[in-house]
Amino acid sequence: MVKKIAVFLLFLGLGFICPESGIYADEVVRVAVLQDGPSFYLQIKGAFEIQDESGRQVYKGKNLKKRLIKADSGKITLPGALLNLARLRIFPKNGSTYINNRLYRGRVSIIPKENKRFLVVNELDPENYLRGILCNEIAPWWPLDALKAQAVVARTYALYQRQFTKNKDFDLTSDIYSQVYGGKTSEKWRSNRAVDLTRGEILTFKGKLFPAYYHAACGGHTEDAGMLWKVDLAPLKGVGCVFCSGSPHFKWQAEISSAEIKSKLSAKGFKIDYFDEIEIASLNPSGRINELEIKSADNSLVISAKDFRQALGPNVLRSTNFTMKIISDKVYFEGLGWGHGVGLCQWGMYELAKNGKNYKEILKYYYPQSEITKPDKK
Repeated sequence: MVKKIAVFLLFLGLGFICPESGIYADEVVRVAVLQDGPSFYLQIKGAFEIQDESGRQVYKGKNLKKRLIKADSGKITLPGALLNLARLRIFPKNGSTYINNRLYRGRVSIIPKENKRFLVVNELDPENYLRGILCNEIAPWWPLDALKAQAVVARTYALYQRQFTKNKDFDLTSDIYSQVYGGKTSEKWRSNRAVDLTRGEILTFKGKLFPAYYHAACGGHTEDAGMLWKVDLAPLKGVGCVFCSGSPHFKWQAEISSAEIKSKLSAKGFKIDYFDEIEIASLNPSGRINELEIKSADNSLVISAKDFRQALGPNVLRSTNFTMKIISDKVYFEGLGWGHGVGLCQWGMYELAKNGKNYKEILKYYYPQSEITKPDKK
């Protein structure tokens, strides 16, 4: 369990944007760039200082050559100093911080965990955070209005998620389970321009932020969020989408052995000794599978398609919109789309932007009844 300290509470709070009052929340998002590593490489170019958990300066310098920081050593060796391996925060002063050879803007917190592992968190303002994710979510050469739409959606998603992290050490992860963030190393000029041109813009419904989910390709119809999560909002009910049909991810195939399926289901707690059939038990309104029934001569297992996909791997079964057949000891899948299907279809967005739709029109289409809001900062 990660230790918690008061100094981090200075950068927390609800993080909720309230357009009516013109408040744009506090201006820090905290991204876990390393969650459970036994060590990492640290390098700092330019002037910096390091503070402990109380905010007391414990070290300052002009440059720090790359060095390996190990959790089991109990100390951090710096030129002329030996620091206890406790919660430390690095404040670059017009300098640059590198973690595992990747450059990050803003501050960096080093948080030792009880299992001799590290949590490393990058703290920075939302706009610079967006600069570090946009090129990892879509290609920087896509139409500018596609980049702008993605910037608004990603900003909304990040600030929405930040509402629920008051008692945690970070708001977002740097992987596919939040948004793929690569720091300043991932920035490109065109995607940075899209962030600048939409600065501060977010999506709201009835004056409040909502989870602006997105995915690669919907396969013909976006999904109702209520089919996957406890979300009942008009902007996330799903819309028809023929625009992603030219996507390289529109159709997919997979081949998995029966033994591997059984093993992966068992690893997730779904016990079945063997099976002869897998049948679609029910569909939801978007045409995706809601539940599957896995049958054998002796028993059967009913499982949600969402859980089945996660057990087998979301990059193996790219969506829950598929058909299947069993031949000998293998199961063959054919499907449409990639991702959970909720919210913005990125390849549909690409096609709409390529054909002249602006980013506001794109967002209105995929999130019906939503509003694009630009709160005033105080």
